[in-house]
Amino acid sequence: MLTTEALRAHLVGARLAGTVATSREESLRRYRLFAARDPRVLLGIDPEGAWGQRELIELMADRCGVSADSRRVSGQDVIDPERTLAALDAFAEHLAEAARRKAPVLLGTGHPHRLLGFYGALADALSAAGCDVLTPAQGRRVDITTRFGLRTYNLDYVRGVALVRTPRAERPGCEPGAHTHSPLPVRTVLAACAEAGGPLPELVIGDHGWVCGAGQLGFEAIGPADTDDPALFVGEAEGSVSVAVPLDDGVRSDYYLPLTRYVLNRACLSQ
Repeated sequence: MLTTEALRAHLVGARLAGTVATSREESLRRYRLFAARDPRVLLGIDPEGAWGQRELIELMADRCGVSADSRRVSGQDVIDPERTLAALDAFAEHLAEAARRKAPVLLGTGHPHRLLGFYGALADALSAAGCDVLTPAQGRRVDITTRFGLRTYNLDYVRGVALVRTPRAERPGCEPGAHTHSPLPVRTVLAACAEAGGPLPELVIGDHGWVCGAGQLGFEAIGPADTDDPALFVGEAEGSVSVAVPLDDGVRSDYYLPLTRYVLNRACLSQ
């Protein structure tokens, strides 16, 4: 069994927490864009508060442990591993409750290269516990505006985890999926659930637009977020996101395996 102490050491050693790869410059840039209500960083939420850059720095210092000094404008960001551990415990509680109710769940990621294994193991465990892991809208087209213009993607599922692919990446042996911050995929999936007459997910697990987009529509939503993704933490502060776990979401995929073991153990779920 992975102890809290061992996981804390892993978080810092793998740079999932502690000093992380995300730069202070990038985080501050994203805070400025969020304050300006740029949809690229809102990730699907419609904030109730004003959330200027100063308020965002204060929020992220409270939720993640980044520096609260607005004069600090360079260097690497820092995530307090104690805050990560506390959020992982809350994350595990939601998994346990979903398993207890045998609730329908939806998992989706905009970080398939890094986090697909993490979510896939959760999907396997929740399915084994009797939860219906939903996979609606398979192959449905989603048009997403990117910095390169309008791009067409198709919804797909790997190990019960939703993601988007470019049409040319659907051949065997191609990339596991595309990186996206957009809430459009989860909106498309949830609309397909409603069109089919249900069931609707009682818990959505994911990142980026999957969490914020679902939370904004009133679904219970949980997932990880880096220091340059203030939307999840604003959503958590305002109540549209149930749990935002502060951690670096771009490290090697195998570095997330201890987190998988930890949350499944805390939730009393088999892997």
